[in-house]
Parts: sequence; C-alpha cells; structure tokens
Amino acid sequence: MRLLLQWLVASSHRKDTWLSAKRLRHNMKLISQKKQIYGIGAPLATYLREFGRWLSLPVSYGDLLRYKHSVTLYDQDENDSLWITVTYDPSEKEEIEHGLLQIYSLLRAEGNIDLIEHLVVDRIDLCLYGNTKPFRIRIINTLNDNFDYFYVKYADASRVYGLELEHILSPYRIAFLVHGSTLIEEHIYGIPGDAFIERYMDDHLNEVRLAKEFVKFNERCFIRLLGDMHSSNYVVDITLDLEQNIYRIRAIDFDQQCYEGHKKVYLPQYFKENLSVVKLVSSNLTSESIKQYQYEEKSLIHKRMISSHYRMKLLLKVMIQDQIAPTKHVKSLAYELSKHYNNDKFLSATTMGWLLQYSLEEL
Repeated sequence: MRLLLQWLVASSHRKDTWLSAKRLRHNMKLISQKKQIYGIGAPLATYLREFGRWLSLPVSYGDLLRYKHSVTLYDQDENDSLWITVTYDPSEKEEIEHGLLQIYSLLRAEGNIDLIEHLVVDRIDLCLYGNTKPFRIRIINTLNDNFDYFYVKYADASRVYGLELEHILSPYRIAFLVHGSTLIEEHIYGIPGDAFIERYMDDHLNEVRLAKEFVKFNERCFIRLLGDMHSSNYVVDITLDLEQNIYRIRAIDFDQQCYEGHKKVYLPQYFKENLSVVKLVSSNLTSESIKQYQYEEKSLIHKRMISSHYRMKLLLKVMIQDQIAPTKHVKSLAYELSKHYNNDKFLSATTMGWLLQYSLEEL
C-alpha cells in the first residue's frame, strides 16, 4: 500500500503527501450526474468536412427512434444487459436497414456499395443508460456468418472532440462520421475493463506488462484531458507475444472529453473501479519505472503531435472557440491545473480548448 500511495502522489505531481482510501472510493462524486450535451457548431463541422468526417447519411439518429416494439436483451449469463432490441414497422424496416448498410459501407469502405451485397442488419439494440442513448447495429455477413458492429448516437461535441483526439494522439486510429445531430462510431474491440478485472486478473496474468500499460494509459488520459475512465469505459486488448501476453488499454467512451472541472476525473488511477489494477502498479513497478513509462508516453504523444501538426493545429483552433463545458468547470479545472503544473498561464483560460492547448504545451 505504501508504494500504491507513492504512485498516486508521484504520478500526478501532487503536493499533498497521502491519499486516503475514503477519497479514492468517492471520486465519482466529482463527476456531474447529468452531462450537458453540446451540439456541433459551424467551425467544428467545417473541420470535420476537411478531414472526411462530415458526410451526408441516409439514416439519422432521429430515424432510429421511431421503433415500434422492443424486448430486453440479456447477456450470455442471462442477466439484463441494460440494452433492448428494437424493431420497426414493416413499411420502414427495409428502408432503415438498407440505409444502415450504406452507412456501414461509408464507415468501412468509403461508400463502396459492392461491400453490402452479402451483408444484412442482424439486430438493432438501444442502450437505456448513458447520456446519448446509443443504438448498436449488428451487421452479419451471410456468406460466413462473420459479424461486426457500429453505433449510431446523438452527436455531442465533447464526444466528437474526444474521438478526434483519440485518433491523433493515441496509438490507435478510429473511424467515425458525423452529419447534423447524428454521430456514427465504429465498434472498438476488446474485453470490457470491468469484465477483465473480474474474470482475467488471476488467469496467468503478466502483471508487469499490464501495470506498465495502465501507467501509460493514465498519463495519456490526463495529458489530453479525457475523463471518467473507470473500468466500464475502456477495454483491454490481449495479444499473444512470443512468450507472454501484451496488453493494450483503449478508451471506448469519450463523453467526458474536456468537460469536468476536477483534475482527478482525468486520472484513471483515482477511480475505485480501477483499484485492483492500481495495486498491480504499486506491487510490480518502482517509482523509477513509473517515471520512465510516463516520460515514454509523453514522448510518443509529442511525436504524434509533430506528425499531425497541421491537423492538430486546426483542431485546437476550433476547440479554443467552442464552449463545451460550463464556465464554472473551466475555472475550477484551470485552478487545479495551474497548481499541478505550477503555471499561472492556465488561469487565463476561458474555454476547455485553451486548457487542452496549455496541457499539451507542457509536453
């Protein structure tokens, strides 16, 4: 536990010298109960058009809301998944499903309609929790029964910025499309973090490699101000190496990009749901190793920024103009980041875009 607390202190450069278990357990109280949704403004839409993200879509989020019937969807253990499977009036069903297949071809093959000859919409599910209540579309290939998913969501500017920043600054590329108030997202494959922690933590786990990945993930989220990364909001991708498994942690929920006003919300290490992984860090890595992995991740992010300099510059220019969080959140986070970095520049920020730019400049 002593090393755990040392990491929680050292990795965030905190001035206070300890972190109580009580404060760790109640970190979720720092997150707003209901996040405000911000629409896509003209500057952001212009940016999305330039990089092929803004395309006319044959089916909108509003179209999918016109379902007639629904049934509860259960998981493989017969538990309520909190999703429902929806069906549509026969007069609309064919048009909606054909439109969804066209969207899938846009997402995966730049609109090549030959792709959809052997594809069908197998199922349309609606999530009953969360801010944007997404639809999940299951596409199946009739030739080999292989299937894929994508999501149709109400377009929120915070989420769109989060997806674009993930594409530019993380090790991963991500496909998404926007038009009006509709957002299309690809499915990110991996084991949900909560399921991984429950089922795989004791299954021949390479603890050092997972601990290293969590440190790098933690650093990446904080630098680009992606919040709310508790175990339900990321997946763990396992790759079999020559002798041991390699673990990659990928964010899958971007609602809390540059929104909350508290620094700890942007540090996955402070969420109680991640505590078992945090303990792996404390028991397997020295403070020197932790610092090494933090600097490695900062260096990689810096290199990605350089390689995508033009795109990143335009995105920040748009974000700086955009109001994607309440003013009180901006002021609160500005104060905490100014203390964190010992830099009063943060106090001059009037939007979350400015705070993100100043955070990236600290690299």
